[in-house]
Parts: sequence; structure tokens; C-alpha cells
Amino acid sequence: MSPTSDSDRRRRANARVVIACAGVLVVMTGAAFAAVPLYRAFCQATGFAGYVPRAKAAPTQVLAQTVTVSFDTNVRGLPWAFEPLQPNQTLHVGQTGLAFFTVTNPSGRSLTGRASYNVTPNVAGAYVRKLQCFCFNAQTIPAHTTVKFPVLYFIDPGFASDPDTKGYTNLVLSYTFFPAPKSAPALGG
Repeated sequence: MSPTSDSDRRRRANARVVIACAGVLVVMTGAAFAAVPLYRAFCQATGFAGYVPRAKAAPTQVLAQTVTVSFDTNVRGLPWAFEPLQPNQTLHVGQTGLAFFTVTNPSGRSLTGRASYNVTPNVAGAYVRKLQCFCFNAQTIPAHTTVKFPVLYFIDPGFASDPDTKGYTNLVLSYTFFPAPKSAPALGG
């Protein structure tokens, strides 16, 4: 066997290893960038991890069972004051609820924020549906201004028959405002 052919084989083998490694690197980088939007879309579609799906219409069935929904508000990275006008509401399963929240921007400039949301316990997230919410879009609050936002929501009647939610009579609907990215996409469909 000549040294040239052995050397050529090693070079080709090394080239295949380099190409395979580069391919794995490209695939892993793409998976890392795709993971967050895919996970968010999955959670919003299924209610997994406490995300609240957006509804197109209220249910026609209202049950006798009631659920108390408590509201939790937080702000991260903005100087805003954010709070619910009522700490909780008791609704019949299937009944539409209307909750109001205020956001105050005490700073000297307009700021844009985006609210993320979830439900506790997580298993109930699939049954809390929103018809209207400030959390679907980024919100710009002018300087030295207080804005009142409504949330129109309901607990889907499927909540009452799901063995995983049996016995739950209290839920927490939590919102956190963050600074909005420059091009924030709409959430919730």
C-alpha cells in the first residue's frame, strides 16, 4: 500500500468527520433557536404549563359549580405600578367574567410592555379561556399616565368533568409585565 493512498484515505475520513460535525452543529443551533417559539406555541395551543388559550366565543353552557379566580400582578424591568381592581372573582363554570387591571407609568417617558400570563394550578390552564386581554399585544403607556385594562374570560365547562381538575375551587390568574421587544408578535392566536 502506498503512503499516498493511505494519506488520501485519512484526509477523506477526516473531511467526512468535519462535515458531520458541522452538520450536527447547524442542526443543534437551529433546534436551540426554534425551541422557545415552538414551546410557547405548544403551551398556548394546549394550555400546558398554565398558559391560557384564547377563545373566539363564550360557551353556551353555564354550570352550577363555582370557581374563585384570584388575580396576581407583577412587573419586571419597568417602573410601572400594576394591580387588579379586584383581588378575586367567583364565577360559575362556563360564565363569562370581566376583570379590570390598572397600569401606571410614573416615568417621564412612554414605555412599552408585554404581559405574560399563566394559571395555577397548571392543570387548570387548559380550561381558562380569554376572549379579550391586554396580554395579547404589547401595550404602550404614556408618561405619567394610568391605564385601565379589561380581561374577558371564562372557565370552560370541560373543567368540571376532568378528573385532573376535580376538587379545584380556586385558581390564580397571574400576569407579569416585561419590557416589550422591538417587534413583539401577537399572542394567543
